[in-house]
Amino acid sequence: MQAPSNNGSRDAMAALTGECPSPVSAAAVSVRGGIERGPGQDRVAEEVPVAMVYNGVSHAVMMASPCDLEDFALGFSISEGILEKPEQLFSIEIKPTPDGVEIDMHIAGDCYARLREQRRNMVGRTGCGLCGTESLAHVARAIARVPVQPLPADDAVQAALHSLKNYQPLQSQTGATHGAAWCDSRGQIVQAREDVGRHNALDKLIGARLSEGGDQAFDKGFALISSRASFEMVQKSASVGISTLVAVSAPTALAIREARESGMNLIGFARPGRHVIYTGSDDTAQENTL
Repeated sequence: MQAPSNNGSRDAMAALTGECPSPVSAAAVSVRGGIERGPGQDRVAEEVPVAMVYNGVSHAVMMASPCDLEDFALGFSISEGILEKPEQLFSIEIKPTPDGVEIDMHIAGDCYARLREQRRNMVGRTGCGLCGTESLAHVARAIARVPVQPLPADDAVQAALHSLKNYQPLQSQTGATHGAAWCDSRGQIVQAREDVGRHNALDKLIGARLSEGGDQAFDKGFALISSRASFEMVQKSASVGISTLVAVSAPTALAIREARESGMNLIGFARPGRHVIYTGSDDTAQENTL
């Protein structure tokens, strides 16, 4: 058996030198069964606590992949309603520490005042973006209406799905991360981000698109996610005007209701040769009451 990995001390050293840890680490393993039986080494995804700090006050701690953190900061701030537009984020500083990573953000005073009024001390986990929310009202917030757009062509959905794996290097190495991609109307992937958390991956994509495309970032095309479509994925998408969300796995009933309320096209179970339309701008999706 190989000697245990010293990733912990290496990551601590990275923090001391002002560097974020790598999103992928090596782990000594023992394989039982199959062709590769015996000792070996596996590539595993890192997840670290990432603190969102606004004007010196910590607001949320999310477990995330330590990469594309500037995109994460902007996307999270917009999709959570802390900021209304990217221009309200004046500066970002990434601060690795021995315990995780702090993202120090300087935001507009009116945004910070609003944040203090509704402040929630939220500790997010890999599979849940609501842990620590203080009241039901924070969950059942009104969903934004999105611009009406036609459903993407079936060929476009399938083209995007086919090429998604080419934009998921962390998933290819570790098998443990989610991907979120922005696709044009033909199904060509324009931009993609990854994270151990599906909400985080979408937030990173939102931040990256807003930084590059501004007000036109989500005008034409659709978002493709490698996970299920929970209601929060729909809410985050609607918050920035994404008119079509395509998920590799199933949507929840609440996600379908939220998508219908926002006017969003929601497609689930996107698999090779097949996908299911749950809500749409044409008459394909039935207006059933769930």
